Amino acid sequence: MATARLRVFPHSEEDSRGAAHHAPSVPIRLSDLYPLLAQAYRDNYVWLRDFEDDELLVSNDLYEVIRAFSNCRPSA
Repeated sequence: MATARLRVFPHSEEDSRGAAHHAPSVPIRLSDLYPLLAQAYRDNYVWLRDFEDDELLVSNDLYEVIRAFSNCRPSA
């Protein structure tokens, strides 16, 4: 299984000179994100808890799938 790589790019000084503070938004594909989150969760990485209260914006269709999935119960 290939290891996912996360690239971090620092903000330039030009980016930090903005007049208003904006919430960070960086597009990332779910297929790049979930292996990292799964490993961090499985191995109980402390940094993951730092973001527990953060909100994520997801598309309407993904939200509906997640809602439907959370309501499913495994059959006995």
